[in-house]
Amino acid sequence: MTAFNDHLPSATEFIQVPRAGGLRRLFAFPNPVNEYAARSTAGIVVALALAALVSGQAWLVAVIAAGFVLRLAFGPRISPAALLSVKVLAPRFGRPKLVPGPPKRFAQGIGAVLSIGAVALLLSGASLAGWTLIVLLLVAASLEAFVGLCLGCAIFGILQRRGLIPAGICEECANFSFRKA
Repeated sequence: MTAFNDHLPSATEFIQVPRAGGLRRLFAFPNPVNEYAARSTAGIVVALALAALVSGQAWLVAVIAAGFVLRLAFGPRISPAALLSVKVLAPRFGRPKLVPGPPKRFAQGIGAVLSIGAVALLLSGASLAGWTLIVLLLVAASLEAFVGLCLGCAIFGILQRRGLIPAGICEECANFSFRKA
């Protein structure tokens, strides 16, 4: 008799990357997404944001921004934090918990905007405003990592219900409710 975890399928067996040609395949984002990988990546963002805040090192904010841009553009295939989450951390939680990909990509976009804005503000001398954006990002990433509440996903659902994001982008998301993992 084998243990349940002895025959767990790999994350790639659960996560389907859209098949398309050329640029679409390059910029594909997985759908569905393993919730545990997303939460692990958020935990890494929390650690980096805390390190940046405590040390006052703006270059760490640039690292955070680069990670968000990579995940937004290419999904988890290129981002070091996402690769660590998908390949090492998430499998330790057991069977993947699958959630829709489009809201996670939307959340990555919000993170990219906040972190790029923080970098720009820090470089322009508006330190208080830049660090404030990092605190907001830290709060959002903490909610995702430790509570399982993705604020970007919730915003996505609200925008979709209001007709600002077409329902066809994510049918399941149109019925989003605040779920605790």
